[in-house]
Amino acid sequence: MLNEIINDSERLFTKENIPEAYKTDTYVENIPDIHAVGLAKTTKEVKNLVDYAIENDLKIIARGAGTGVAGSQVPIHGDELIIDVSKMNNIIDLDEETMTLTVEPGVLLSEIQSYVEDHGYYYPPDPGSKHSTIGGNVVTNAGGMRAVKYGTTRDYVRAMEVVLPTGEVVTLGSLNIKDSSGYDLKNLFIGSEGTLGIITKVYLKFLPMPKFKQSTLLAFDSINNATAGVLRILAEGIEPTALELFEKDTIKYSEEFLKTKLESQKGDAYVLMTLDGDDMDSMKRREETVQRLLKDTAVEIISLNTEQEKAAWKLRDNILVALMEFTEFEMLDEVVPINRFAEMISYTKKLEEKHGLRVINFGHAGDGNIHTVLMREDLDKETWQTKRKALLDDLYQKVYDLGGLPSAEHGIGIVKKPYLLKMKDESEINLMKKIKKAVDPDNRLNPDKLF
Repeated sequence: MLNEIINDSERLFTKENIPEAYKTDTYVENIPDIHAVGLAKTTKEVKNLVDYAIENDLKIIARGAGTGVAGSQVPIHGDELIIDVSKMNNIIDLDEETMTLTVEPGVLLSEIQSYVEDHGYYYPPDPGSKHSTIGGNVVTNAGGMRAVKYGTTRDYVRAMEVVLPTGEVVTLGSLNIKDSSGYDLKNLFIGSEGTLGIITKVYLKFLPMPKFKQSTLLAFDSINNATAGVLRILAEGIEPTALELFEKDTIKYSEEFLKTKLESQKGDAYVLMTLDGDDMDSMKRREETVQRLLKDTAVEIISLNTEQEKAAWKLRDNILVALMEFTEFEMLDEVVPINRFAEMISYTKKLEEKHGLRVINFGHAGDGNIHTVLMREDLDKETWQTKRKALLDDLYQKVYDLGGLPSAEHGIGIVKKPYLLKMKDESEINLMKKIKKAVDPDNRLNPDKLF
């Protein structure tokens, strides 16, 4: 019985009293009935819940903060058991000798960043959703704004404890810096969107905190000039911490929401660049190099002081929050080779005109990851869905033609599954299916997501 595993009415919900949050999703409609929701607090409880699902032949959905935007964390068949690990939210240990932070999967990204910074250290991955859990970050290999210099979540996972869909508990990876000892199972599970196992503990690498940082705002008269500027910065070996690109039409939503203006009001596109390092003179030289490289391309270059920097990044971070105030939207996270970034964004403007849907863009210009946003505005539901589908079909075909992929950091889930199947070679999809079958022979864990 479930109440023998979790004897707490605030952590166990059955069909008649399941909270609405588990039955609704921004990106998936008509979520079917759920068998039960168990909010586990220990690895043993997760294992026992998995064993219960095996005994009763139930499918399982693992869930954290519920911030996913691809439908990975919601049931699609009916009668699934949801194992919610958001209550497994303890920071267990900070080991300064191995530079490793041990946490449970429900710890929020913002808590991890604050905790290591309070100890004088730095956890670089910086996805936009700071209230996402580290477990969710791991299973989507979340990237964020600092990926251009520091990489993605994958680069900061040393090891993790996982409950397999068979009920076995395993530790993947180790605290060793190098490993050429067998298959790299840890990295196989990272980015698997909960289809291979349920994470119950994560061992994260952290870094020394950079001593200095400096942000610069660059304004351009077109998106093409902005992306050309990004390529020049990267080619020069500047090593920016972040290179965020957004259109003027995009940032105006944040400006209206926050009742503040971006420091520059010139041009139609902006790049917000941050540098960091331990040598102030070296960092200043890199900033001066950027200004010299782009003085004839940018219409304005502003070296931001601390207050201006904070305001500019707050505007960037609140783009999606602001959009929620004004309209329903769908945000994508397509990725293309860096030299096709401008072409892809320009193509979205052609699609805007072709399909009669408002489209805005922002993204991580330093790694080719674009967040294209489709705006519903005042369209009725049927018209919105029809136009949205037609535009997405065209957009993802262009992504494929440019050598890109449908997701850089949000995952595939159910929302992008049709497009992944079109873009990936059949033999590659079949190989993923074989791996899934080997790890999860009963197709119990998050079935029919990804492929």
